[in-house]
Amino acid sequence: MDAFLAAFAALPTGTHTGEFDGKRYIVSKSVFNAGKSWKLVAEELGGTDYISLNLYDLASGPRLYPCEMPAEKVIAFVCGLTLEGQNASRT
Repeated sequence: MDAFLAAFAALPTGTHTGEFDGKRYIVSKSVFNAGKSWKLVAEELGGTDYISLNLYDLASGPRLYPCEMPAEKVIAFVCGLTLEGQNASRT
């Protein structure tokens, strides 16, 4: 989970294009609740893959809530995503 949290924190807010697993995506990261919660949505360009998650910074620790998909899928995506303009993915 630490690698996921570091990779997620490194993603800039806003909408960007990037690559994961040989596919291009448009990725949007939004911040809510004074920086205590985030939403990430990614859609494969020219394909059907879709990633969606919410992350909450709770007093008990961070909580990840993938939207209708396994947590492993969103963790792998965030950890392996390379945004355009970056030389290597964050791991």
